[in-house]
Amino acid sequence: MRRIALTALSLPALALVAALALTPAMAREAPAHWLSEWGGTDFSKASVSFDEIMSGGPPKDGIPAIDDPVFVAAAEVEDLAGTEPVISFFVGDDHRAYPLQILMWHEIVNDTIGGVPVAVTFCPLCNSAVVFDRRVGDAVLDFGTTGKLRNSDLVMYDRQTESWWQQFTGEGIVGTHTGTELRRLASRVESFARFRERAGADAKVLVPNREGARAYGVNPYGGYDSSRRPFLYSGALPEGIAPLARVVVVDGEAWSLDLIREAGRYERGDLVITWEAGQNSALDSRSIADGRDIGNVVVQRAGTDGLEDVAHDISFAFAFHAFHPEAPIHTAAE
Repeated sequence: MRRIALTALSLPALALVAALALTPAMAREAPAHWLSEWGGTDFSKASVSFDEIMSGGPPKDGIPAIDDPVFVAAAEVEDLAGTEPVISFFVGDDHRAYPLQILMWHEIVNDTIGGVPVAVTFCPLCNSAVVFDRRVGDAVLDFGTTGKLRNSDLVMYDRQTESWWQQFTGEGIVGTHTGTELRRLASRVESFARFRERAGADAKVLVPNREGARAYGVNPYGGYDSSRRPFLYSGALPEGIAPLARVVVVDGEAWSLDLIREAGRYERGDLVITWEAGQNSALDSRSIADGRDIGNVVVQRAGTDGLEDVAHDISFAFAFHAFHPEAPIHTAAE
């Protein structure tokens, strides 16, 4: 999440927002500065304690979501290396790619693909890239950034009810939609070259609405995924795996990327996870295009028509453990 420069991360001014615990019987008053900034949020409804939520630095919408995405054909893209990571998503013949070099600075893209309203999301601090269906009941929601974190993960909000949503899980945690869960959609994080090969030269690739508005292509968290501890996180760490190691998350279970890389093809039941080289880490070197090779992961299940992509995430181990503390992280072949 683009919140503050690395040089400011050690400043003691980054404090937890609120220390008001919630009980099953009632939710205590939200902090006064929340109430003034979030007049549309119903703070009487919450599924988490307010003291779990902290400021990441910027205010509401300080990290601007993209609401009117601009695309060009893959064949016309000139400033994106073939090994750079993109979030790819297909609906029918509508194939689109969202480069992480852009999502790094915006974190959310509200889009409609093949008639399906979606939110394409990326939280750099958790390395979590998830595509959600924006429909809840009869409503279509638009999402923005709160500027807040929980377990070092982006807390989003919808503009219709100003409810707060956890990006890692897609669950409403504060406000009218507390307890509602957004539907995850199957997507991939893959290299631009692989996307272009799969989708064709006419496939759509997101480009900045205003060139030069951000330092697109630059990773402001240089060396982050080699750090010993995560930023803005004080929770428990997983055992037997580095906190910033990548894990492949499927249905509340996780497998280490090292395990998948070593296997090349990992199968359990109808689940098939494969790995191939050729994708830069977006959170390694200052230039994303120069990041070390972490490879491409494809997660599928065997169906009646062959292998089909399934919704998954490739996150950092600490984040998975924070949201699924009792769930296993598989680090060895079974």
